[in-house]
Amino acid sequence: MNQFRLGIDAGGTFTDFVIANKKTGDVKLFKALSTPSDPTKAIENGLKLIADDLGLPASEIVAECDLCINGTTVGLNALITHRGGKTGLICTAGHEDSIEIRNGHKEDGYRYDPEYPAATMLVPRYLRKGVRERVLSDGSVRTVMEEQDVRAACELFRKEGVETVAISFVWSVLNTAHERRAAEIVREMLPNVILTVGSELYPQVREYTRTSTAVVNAYLAPVMRRYVTAVDAYFRSLGAKQPVRYFQSNGGLAIGQAMTDRSVYAINSGPASAPQAGLYVSAPFKKKNVITVDMGGTSFDITLTKDGQTNLNKNIDFLRYRIGVPMIQVETLGAGGGSIGWIDSLGIIQVGPQSAGSEPGPACYGQGGTEPTTSDANLVLGYLNPDGLLGGKLPLDLGKARDAVKKVADPLGISVERAAYGMYTIVNNNMVNGIRRVSVERGYDPRDFVLVGAGGATAAHICALAREMGIDTIILPKLASGLCAFGQIISDVKYNYMATAPLRLDNDKAYSRIDELYTSIEKQGVAHLEKDGFKKGQIEIKRSLDMRYVGQVHECTVDIGTFPINAKTIDKVKDAFHRRHEELYTYAERHNAVEVVNIESTLYGRIDKPKAPKLKAGGTAAKAVKGYRKAIFDASGKASRTAIYDGARLGAGASVAGPAIIEEVTTTIVIEPGWTAKLDASGSYVITRKKR
Repeated sequence: MNQFRLGIDAGGTFTDFVIANKKTGDVKLFKALSTPSDPTKAIENGLKLIADDLGLPASEIVAECDLCINGTTVGLNALITHRGGKTGLICTAGHEDSIEIRNGHKEDGYRYDPEYPAATMLVPRYLRKGVRERVLSDGSVRTVMEEQDVRAACELFRKEGVETVAISFVWSVLNTAHERRAAEIVREMLPNVILTVGSELYPQVREYTRTSTAVVNAYLAPVMRRYVTAVDAYFRSLGAKQPVRYFQSNGGLAIGQAMTDRSVYAINSGPASAPQAGLYVSAPFKKKNVITVDMGGTSFDITLTKDGQTNLNKNIDFLRYRIGVPMIQVETLGAGGGSIGWIDSLGIIQVGPQSAGSEPGPACYGQGGTEPTTSDANLVLGYLNPDGLLGGKLPLDLGKARDAVKKVADPLGISVERAAYGMYTIVNNNMVNGIRRVSVERGYDPRDFVLVGAGGATAAHICALAREMGIDTIILPKLASGLCAFGQIISDVKYNYMATAPLRLDNDKAYSRIDELYTSIEKQGVAHLEKDGFKKGQIEIKRSLDMRYVGQVHECTVDIGTFPINAKTIDKVKDAFHRRHEELYTYAERHNAVEVVNIESTLYGRIDKPKAPKLKAGGTAAKAVKGYRKAIFDASGKASRTAIYDGARLGAGASVAGPAIIEEVTTTIVIEPGWTAKLDASGSYVITRKKR
């Protein structure tokens, strides 16, 4: 049996590594600075840290891994910075502008400035080529496809150096013949381009959503292919016995080929593993309502899990591009340790969304950065160890941090300390607003949840966030700064298969059609997983239907069992829809006819989980005090003498009352006055506050 499992989470500033010893349950965390120009360099640096710690060569460690799992921001960053591949679109003539027309309305009805909207089209107008063809809404062909139009588009694409092509025709999900033939022509004439076929990637109704999803997939495909090729080759050179698995935004793992073909699933690759990890660390405390927050060097990610189920989004606008495929619902904002503080035109302090990233990084890193960042403010406030982070491997320069924060303090005529606390408060408020968006604005009371901390920078802010949200319990694992990487090693392989089925459920013929479609797509999924090495007993299937009342515009997703769909079971399906509709909208119309729009099967390849670690008792708080330093906990800027604890010397059961600071190797936990942290045997700090 392979001894290790490795999880890698490549963020904007740091790349996190979690390695689990499957025999002993020992889990270790390592961090290396990200290298955006060559991501494999950060992986190489991280593996060197692991090799030095374990006393084994990197090649032996990789060879002894049953799974090497990679979560990456490469796809997300390419979309944000518009550095994807040069893309061409082949569509039904007359629909060349659908990705600009979108759904014909503005997301923000209060914006009237002439620059709005400001989204950049991923395919320029001259590379969107219409083809004379038309399939009707019943699947019949009204206009036979003009193959010469496809060939003319290919000639243009060849001339313009197009790397990747998306094909999306109207109603292609009901009759795929034209798209399939167009794809054959593209492969014949442009054998080296990457091809995305809309009806294969997203076989569901809504032409704009399908086209936009296909375009985003095509745009990211060259970037993901280069990344996957480089990472796979690197691990093969080290002797990896299994293919590298990549974390998808749907919350599951996939092999590299799947990530290249379905690059749109890479958009939220990193933070999508946070809910799984949040549930895992909350399980010893019987908590299933979890808000997981992850503050890294560049961004702040929030996910919400209710009753053990994490929200999945479909048909959402992501950076103003419509994405149809299922994605873990992640609220992301520009609030991280590298977020830059600045003064706006009204003389008010703002923090972010601009970030110093890892190059040059915060001023206190001493790598050339001069702008005031959240990390600089935290150092000035006394929260961070001036001797350095990562056990001293990343030295910090307090003088440079103070000089940077002065850029905010001097224009306002306040002290550096008060300016630092102002920055700290504002970035906290930004994060609180993000938490409200996933909780209060969706009908959830955050006081019914525990707050789980992830990310290296979160622990310095988490008591303040909980206080503002009225949350009384925080769970902060020792592995917090690498929790997403940990979430990867406890996750399963997961694929989503979809089909369109516009059928009324008062029609007896609909039942067999739905059952046939489920059988067909699940056969594909099972074959895919079996090819991936899974046996029948390791494969699990979950089904859902997109349903609505006849006459409604929008549908809702309803989970159903894997029973056969027939006249005897259809009432169970209808009842599930009525109950879901009532949950979402507070009412149900049980007398109204119901129709299905789309069907979906989620197939899991279940993998065994590493043994859970257990901490030994002993190591009281008194024995873990390593010293004292001045720290600021209010807007006055007045510092108080604060005890500093060495987290490595705390044993299970140890309790630390605030104000206090606990220093772990990869994170610093700030315990505010009125809060108490108790270390549990599961390896998590449970932080609670006095009853109000």
